[in-house]
Amino acid sequence: MTTTVSTAEMIRDQLRRSRLAAGLSQEEYGKRAHYSPSMVSSVEVGQTVPNLTYLTRADEVLDTGGLLVSLRELGRRHAEPVWFRPWLEVERVATQLRSFGATMVPGLLQTADYARAVFRLDLGLTAERVEELVAARLERQTILDREHPPQLTVVIDEAALQRFAESNAEVLAGQLRHLVACARRSHIRVHVLPQKVGLHAGLFGPFILGRTADGSWLGFLDNQTGGTAVDENNEVATLLGRWESLRSDALPRQQSIDLLEEIVKPWI
Repeated sequence: MTTTVSTAEMIRDQLRRSRLAAGLSQEEYGKRAHYSPSMVSSVEVGQTVPNLTYLTRADEVLDTGGLLVSLRELGRRHAEPVWFRPWLEVERVATQLRSFGATMVPGLLQTADYARAVFRLDLGLTAERVEELVAARLERQTILDREHPPQLTVVIDEAALQRFAESNAEVLAGQLRHLVACARRSHIRVHVLPQKVGLHAGLFGPFILGRTADGSWLGFLDNQTGGTAVDENNEVATLLGRWESLRSDALPRQQSIDLLEEIVKPWI
C-alpha cells in the first residue's frame, strides 16, 4: 500500500530535519526565530499550520535557501481538488467574472473563518486538510488584489445570508461585514437576490462565468461531489441567460449593501 504524504507533513518534517541539522533545540531555535518553544513544538507536531511569515523566518534562521517557502507555495497550488484546478486557470486570465451563490457566499469573497466553517461540514476532511483548503481559497482570492484585477460581479441569494445560529453568528457576521467592504471596491459588485423574489433561475444551482481576453465566456457548475467546466456554446449561452435573469431580479448595489448591513446589525 502506498502512503500519500501531504505538503503540510513534508513541511513539518523538513522543519524538524533542518532544525536538528543546525544543532538547535526547539527552545534555541525559537529564540533565534523569535517564537516561543510552545509555538515551535505546536508547528512541528501539526497542531498549528505555519504561515508565510513563520516559514520565511525559518528559511532565514535555518539557511535552507528558501526551501520551506517553496514547499508552501507548491502545496497551495495543489491544495484545490484536481477537478477544480482547470477553472483556477480561467480565473487567473479572466477580465470579467460573474458568480451566483445559491446557498452560500461564493468562494472568491469568503473569509477564512467562513471557508473553514464550510469545509468542516465535510466530516471526511481532517483538520489539516481543512487548513490546506482554507489557505488555497485565500490564495485563489489574490487575483482580486493584483494591479489589473478582473471585474467581479456577484449575486447572492438572501437565504444564504440569513443562516444565523448561535453556533455560527460570529462567523457569519464577519462574513457579511467582509461582503460590505468588498462591495465598496471599484472592481467588485455584490448584489443580493431578495427572498421576496420567490422562484428564480438560480434554483438550478450555483455557477460562475469567466470572460477571457478574446471575449469568449466559459462557465463552471458546482455540485455536491465536485464540479463541471462548461465550454460548449449552447451551455454557456444558457448560463449567461440565467445570469441576466438573476441580475435583473437582484437589488442594485447600494440597496444590497444597505440590506447586508441591516441583516448583520442584530449580531454585531
